[in-house]
This record gives sequence, structure tokens and C-alpha cells, in this order.
Amino acid sequence: MFKDAISLSFFLFLAVSVTADPTFNDDVLGLIVFKAGLDDPFSKLASWNAEDTDPCNWVGCICDPVTNRVTELRLDAFSLSGHIGRGLLRLQFLHTLILSNNNLTGTLNPEFPHLASLQVIDFSGNHLSGRIPDGFFEQCGSLRSVSLANNKLTGALPVSVSYCSTLNHLNLSSNQLSGRLPRDIWFLITLKSLDFSDNLLQGQIPDGLGALYDLHLINLSSNWFSGDVPSDIGRCSSLKSIDFSDNYLSGNLPESMKTLGSCSSIRLQGNSLTGEIPDWIGDIATLETLDLSANNFSGNVPFSLGNLEFLKQVNLSTNMLTGELPHTISNCSNLISIDVSKNSFTGDVLKWIFSESSSLSRFTLHKRSGNDTILPIVGFLQGLRVLDLSSNAFSGELPSNIWILTSLVQLNLSTNSLFGSIPTAIGELKLAEILDLSSNLFNGTIPSAIGGAVSLKELNLQRNRLSGQIPAHVSNCSALNTIDLSENELSGGIPGSIGSLSNLEYIDLSRNNLSGSLPKEIEKLSHLTTFNISHNKITGELPAGGFFNTIPLSAVTGNPSLCGSVVNRSCLSVHPKPIVLNPNSSNPTNDHAFSGQIRKNVLSISALIAIGAAAFIAIGVVVVTLLNVHAKSTVARHDTAATLALSIGETFSCSPSKDQEFGKLVMFSGEADVFDTTGADALLNKDCELGRGGFGVVYKTNLQDGRPVAVKKLTVSGLIKSQEEFEREMRKLGKLRHMNVVELKGYYWTQSLQLLINDFVSGGSLYRHLHGDESVCLTWRQRFSIIIGIARGLAYLHGNNITHYNLKATNVLINATGEAKVSDFGLARLLASALDRCVLSGKVQSALGYTAPEFACRTVKITDKCDVYGFGILVLEVVTGKRPVEYAEDDVVVLCETVREGLEEGRVEECVDGRLRGNFPTEEAIPVIKLGLVCGSQVPSNRPEMEEVVKILELIQCPSHDLE
Repeated sequence: MFKDAISLSFFLFLAVSVTADPTFNDDVLGLIVFKAGLDDPFSKLASWNAEDTDPCNWVGCICDPVTNRVTELRLDAFSLSGHIGRGLLRLQFLHTLILSNNNLTGTLNPEFPHLASLQVIDFSGNHLSGRIPDGFFEQCGSLRSVSLANNKLTGALPVSVSYCSTLNHLNLSSNQLSGRLPRDIWFLITLKSLDFSDNLLQGQIPDGLGALYDLHLINLSSNWFSGDVPSDIGRCSSLKSIDFSDNYLSGNLPESMKTLGSCSSIRLQGNSLTGEIPDWIGDIATLETLDLSANNFSGNVPFSLGNLEFLKQVNLSTNMLTGELPHTISNCSNLISIDVSKNSFTGDVLKWIFSESSSLSRFTLHKRSGNDTILPIVGFLQGLRVLDLSSNAFSGELPSNIWILTSLVQLNLSTNSLFGSIPTAIGELKLAEILDLSSNLFNGTIPSAIGGAVSLKELNLQRNRLSGQIPAHVSNCSALNTIDLSENELSGGIPGSIGSLSNLEYIDLSRNNLSGSLPKEIEKLSHLTTFNISHNKITGELPAGGFFNTIPLSAVTGNPSLCGSVVNRSCLSVHPKPIVLNPNSSNPTNDHAFSGQIRKNVLSISALIAIGAAAFIAIGVVVVTLLNVHAKSTVARHDTAATLALSIGETFSCSPSKDQEFGKLVMFSGEADVFDTTGADALLNKDCELGRGGFGVVYKTNLQDGRPVAVKKLTVSGLIKSQEEFEREMRKLGKLRHMNVVELKGYYWTQSLQLLINDFVSGGSLYRHLHGDESVCLTWRQRFSIIIGIARGLAYLHGNNITHYNLKATNVLINATGEAKVSDFGLARLLASALDRCVLSGKVQSALGYTAPEFACRTVKITDKCDVYGFGILVLEVVTGKRPVEYAEDDVVVLCETVREGLEEGRVEECVDGRLRGNFPTEEAIPVIKLGLVCGSQVPSNRPEMEEVVKILELIQCPSHDLE
């Protein structure tokens, strides 16, 4: 409001100046008024001076050399904040307005496109919100390009957008636009690029797309579109790029696509498309990228794929394709990435590459002078960087001339039926960063030549039949961060050279026949997060310090001769050699004297130890007695708050300050003497304990007016050193007020004891409602209400810059009306400086299954997205009624993986809690499950913000359904 007043003052002042100075033009006036409404933290606009009569030398301003009027305003990435003010409307000759990648807020002014000369508007990468007003496009004049991408715009796309008959480029991506795509959008026949990706648009893509003859790019990815791919898309003869990925499209690929003679990129992954990959795909001769992954395509890959000589990337993964890969793929000599994983392909694993009919036979080979290594002058697939054939039914041996693929960065052949030995030529893959041959039938030894693959970061050979020793040469791969050799038949010791791999984070050598003691060099691996040697024959003592102080028992179990505190088996002490007396000595008297001297010395030392121990105990008794006397006199004078604290079993710090000695009680409501004595004394009773968590124990007690409260006694009080920091965080938390967040009513502080006084929620935890002994079957409506309540509570916390870190079913409470309330938040932030990430991941995320994977990686920043992960797991838990991780007789069932498999196999409805017996709306349940899986993505950037999650849930909710 104050800034608006300043802007108005500027406007009036400058308006008067115009009448006084005829050289002062509207451009100066408009720009100065616009600047007055901005915050310019780095003074990028310092050259904008109200005393100037000519703005043509101002930063970001470009003028017409004839008229000296501003025609372009380019302020991209100036770190500006504030609103886009009306002052710019005075720039009557402006044709380019670029304010992208700033921190601008507020809503869109519908008058900007009304500037008759304006051709380009770019407001992308800001924080603009609200709906796009109808008036924004109603009089769009001569607009050629509009970008509002990467903002927070909501609501439906206005029909008036179709009025902009001169529009060439329209980008509204990465917003929160919803509703259906208006059919009139296809009236924009001059469009060359259209990008509505990453929004919440839904319904079918309307007919009429074929009218856009000049369209080069269309991107509708990451929305909620359903139905078929538009049948007339082939009429867009100029199309170069199509991206309809991550929607809910179904049906076959329309045959009209074969006429897209200029198309270089087709991305349709993440839909529900069916049928066979059509033979005409080979007619799109200009194609460079083809991504049909994560659909329901079946049948064989057509031979015509080999006609695409410019093809660089092909991804057919996660479908139901069968048969052998056609050898004609070898004609696509420009390929850099091939991914056909998670299908049912059969045949010899790389026959299609190394067969005699392949184009490899057309190239000349020669010998390197001085040795017998054959090198290609020009070879097949010399640029291939990614080859992923995993999770199929391929068989055969790995060819010895695999070194021909010299540019490979990722080679994944896991989960097939490959056999034979691993060829030594694998070490010739000098650029390979990921080598995954796991879950096959490989035998023989791990070749020492593996050390030649010097760029390796991940080596996965688990679940094979490999034998022999772990080659010491693996230490040549200095970039390695992951080694998994588990479930093989390896023997011998663990080479000490592994200790030189300073980047190692993950080592799994479990379920082999490894023996010997652990090399000391292992202790040097400072980045370790996983070290599993279980079920081997390792002997000796576990290393001490660092990671090994927190290693779980499961990582070392099954080694009968391993000792140390983790396995609860003491190690035999190493004693010096005993003194041996010569039995043939000629001086027995001296021998006896020496023996007696030894006994005398031992007796003297023992006596000293006994005397010292007795003295220490006596002093301890005196000290404890004095402390008890002091504590009793303190209690006699103690106020109500101190009585509460002592009743929980804590003492106070012995500070000379009276305030510190008796502690500090703060109630945010301003109440004094809020606890009655009986309420405090009741805490001594075990029955008053409500629960225990990673940070403390929670008790129930009453205020003097009879209102119940929940008091948390922190068990990590020793880590909180600063009273000022503690009180600052408590005051911040005490201001939070939201119907889905538990209210903090007050706190109590001493150096050794901190109490948090929270609102008491009578319904208990969500965990008790789902899994407790007295749990009842929640209705679908109750479950949905709980999910959206948690989402709103988290969104509110994130909006107040508070990350929960500890989201799980026991930290969501249900009140008497069934409303969800998020609790136990804010403490991890208070302790973040005292606890490292390893401790936080164990202390805070103590419930298995809710922990975001980035907690395991020290180099990844922990953000609000870890809460989103926990929320996703909670969603699946509420919908399915199952715990995040459950233990079967000989297996571990991970809920997220089970649900994802159900989705991929078309059994998603079966994932809903069986107790509902189909009494739920599938149009709500399925999108909610999919949303839970998206939130539970392994990659943080793939997870939405909680504010977006709330809007999605509000869209999913079907008010017409009232299932109980």
C-alpha cells in the first residue's frame, strides 16, 4: 500500500513536470513510474534517472534511432521484485517487453496487449498468480509471441486467446492452468510453436489440430489429457517436434502421422497407448528422437525402424514388446541412446549389433601398431553412449569385441539370462560410467581388466554366479561411488586397495564366500552410506569410528567370527607375551625371589586400584547426598511450572541466576499459573504417557480451567545449547494457526529441560486409525478428507518456510470430527546445526519407509521435497491400508513398489484397501494413487510442490459422490 502511494506521488509529480518541460516524453514518465513500483536489490536500474529527458541510454532500453522512442524493454534476470505497474502503458511505441526470470508477483494486467505496437511479451520465470484475465487476449493487436511460462497462474485458459490471429508463439507451460483445452485454440492458424506443458489441463485434445499448417512445435506434456492422439495431426506438415508425454492418452497411433515428413522428435512416453508400433514409423525419414516408453505397446519392433538413418535416441522401454530386436537397427549409425528395457524381448543379446548382416561388416578394421588389438577406422554405433537392454529375456554371451562400442557411458544388461564369462574387453570401455550386468547367469571371475574402465561410477554385478577373488585393480576406477557384488560365489579377502576409492558411498558384498579380516584401509572411506558384508566368512573386529559407529546389524550379520559391539560379540584382547621362567635354571632361589617380587607388585597395584575405587565411591555418595538436599530445598520453593518439570523426572540447571534455576514458562495466550498441581503430578503416572518419538515423550495433562494439553518432554535437550535460538524458533512456531496443523500453546525452558505445550487432539494418531488394535475401517470419504487435510497442513508449513522432515502416520493426528492435523514439526530445523544428516535420517526419519532417498546422499540439498516424498508414501498408506514396509515370512514388501507394479500391470484398483469392498469412486481413487506415486518419486525435482498437490486434490475430488 505504501509503495502504491509512492508510485502515485511519482506519477503526479512527473505529470506536472511534463507540462513544465516539453522535452520530457511519456517514455521517461512511464519508466520512472514503473521503477517506483519495483524492488531493485542490486541497483540494476541505477541509470534510470527522473532528471533525464532521454531514456535511450538507460539499461535495458532500446530506442528507435529516428524517433528516439523506446521500442524494446529487456530486463531479463535483473532480480527485480514487485508488481508490473501501469506505467509501462505510456510506452506507446513499445513492441518488445521482456521481464522474464525475475521475482515479480501479482496478477496479469489485461491492458498490456492493448498497446497497438506490442509484438512480444515475455513474463516467464516469475511468481505471477491468479487467472489469465479474458481481457488479456481480447485486443491483442499485433502480438507475435507471448510467454507466461514458469509462473503460478491458475484457472481455465480463456477462450479469447483464439482472437490473436497474428500469434506465432504461445508458451503457458509450467503453471497450474486447469480445465479443458478450448476448441477455438486451433483458430490460431499462424502458430509456429505451442507449449502448454506441465499444467493441470484435462479432457480430450479437441479435433482441428490439423488446421495449423505452419506449426513446428507442440508440447502438451505433463497434463491430464485423455482420449486419442488427434487423428488429423498428420496434416500439420511442418511439425518438427511433438510432445504429448505423461498424460492419459490411449488408443493406437493415428496413421496420419506417417505424413509428418519434417518431424525430428516424437515423445509420447508415459501414456496408455496400445497396439503395435506401426511399420510406417520408418517413413518419417527425418526422425531423430523416438520415445514411446511407458505405454502398452505390444508385438514386434518393425524392421522399418532401420530406415531412420538420422535416428539418435530411441526409447521403447516399459511396454509389452516381444520377439527379437531387428538387425536393421544397425543401419541407424547415428544412434547415441537405445533403451528397450522392461519388455519381453528374446534372442541373442547383441546379435542385432554384431551379426554378419549388420553394417559393421562394411567398415574396415586395422591393427594398432605394436599389439594385436583391432581398432575400427570407422565403426558401427561409434557414438552410442547409452545402451539399456535390462529386464527382458535376452540370452547368449557377451561378445569379446564389445570394446567396439567405444563411446558407451551407460551399459545396462541386467535381469536377463546372459551366461558365460565377462570378457576382458569390458575394460576397454574407457568412457563407461555405469556398468550393470546384475541378475544374469554370468560365471567365471571378475576380470582384473575391469580396472581399465577408469571412468566407472557404478559397478553392479550382483546376483550372478561369479567366483574367484575381487580384483585389486578395481581401485583404478577412482570415480567409483557404487560397488554391488552381492549374491555371487566370490571368495578370498576384501582387497585393501578399495580404501583408495575416496568417492565410494555404497558397497554391497553380501552373500558370498569372502573371508579374512576387514582391511584397515576401509576406515578411510568418509562418504560411506551403505557397507554390507552380511552372510560371508569375515573374521576379526569391525573398524571403529565414522560410518562404522552407526552400521546396522543387518549389514554384518551372518559372519560367525566377526566381533565388535554391533554384533554384540567381544573381541579377544591382545596380551603381551607372558614371562617364561627357565625350568633348568641353576639358581632356583633367585627364581623364587623373582616370582615373589611379581606377586608383590601385582598385589600392590591391585590394592591401589581397590583403594582408589573405594575413595571414588565414597566421594560420589557424599556428592549425591548434597545434591539431593539441595534439590529438596529447591522443590519447596518451586513455582507451578517447575513442579510440572520435576514431575516428569528432570532436575534444573545449577545456575546462580534465579530465573535460569527455576526455568522459564511462556504461554502464547498470556495465561499464568496455567497448570494445576494434580495435573502436573499426574505426569508421574505411566498412564499419562501418550507416545514416544524421535525427539521426546508426550504426556497428557490439564490446564487449570480443565482444558487438556499435550506436553512433549524433549529427550534431545542436551543438543539445544542456545536459549535464544530455542525461544526464537518457539515464537515462530507459536504464531502458526491452521485447521490442519497442531497448535503450539507454549513452552518451558531450562538448560537441561525443554517442554513443548501443544493443543491436545482427542482422536489419536492416523497410525492408530489405520493399523491399531482398535482400528476401524475408514470410509473413502474419510480417507480423502485426511489426505487433503495433510496436504493443506504441509502446504501451510512450507508457505511459512518450515520443513517438517519427520512426516509419518504417527505424526498425523485426527480430531473428533475426523480432521487431520500435522504435528511434531519444526524440531529438526532447531537441531539441524547440532545433528548431521546421518543422525537426522535415523533420529528424525525413524519410521522405515517414509525417508526420502536424498537423505542417503550428502551432496544433495535437503528441501521441502523430502516432505513431499513422505506425503506420497502416506497417501498410498491411507488408500491401501498397508504399512509402507511390511515383512512377509521370507520377503520384504515395499508399498510404493507394489503399488507401482499394480499400476504398470493395470491392477491399480486392486491396490485400494480391500475392506472398502469396491465402495469407492474409481475416478477419485486412481488419480489419488497416481498422485501418491508422483509425490513419492525417487528424484526430488519430479515431485510437485505441496501447494500444487492441494490444487490437484481439489480437482480430483468429486463432490457428487458421497460414499460412506
